[in-house]
Amino acid sequence: MSESSAAQKVDPRGLRFAAGVTTVVLALTLVLNNPWPLAVQAVVFAISVAFGVQASPYGQLFKRLVRPRIGPPQELEDAAPPRFAQLVGLVFAVAGLIGYLTGVTVLGVVATGFALVAAFVNAAVGLCLGCEAYLLIHRIRTPTTATN
Repeated sequence: MSESSAAQKVDPRGLRFAAGVTTVVLALTLVLNNPWPLAVQAVVFAISVAFGVQASPYGQLFKRLVRPRIGPPQELEDAAPPRFAQLVGLVFAVAGLIGYLTGVTVLGVVATGFALVAAFVNAAVGLCLGCEAYLLIHRIRTPTTATN
């Protein structure tokens, strides 16, 4: 992730839209007990990590089909936390794929389930767990100076 990604801003409604689509894809993985939807989601996560959340297929879908119908956002958010959240999602998706493809189905189900819960919470109430983890890590790594 480059320094320039931290300066980018994103529409928070697009993030929730993407989380909703992700929720559906991950739920399909579990309901169908099939790793292919999870593989597609892993590719989406990877694109988001590599090129930014707005460049992902879900970001493009929001930009071209949804945002023109709902108008511009009232505020924008820093792109770095959601991009980190996509990295966390990618880690869980890859772990799930490894589980499904090696026959350790419980790993596939649990990893997919964790990713599903995080995506659902983001879509339903706008709480991005990966974003919160990013902010916590940032606070821990950034020393504060005491003022007298």
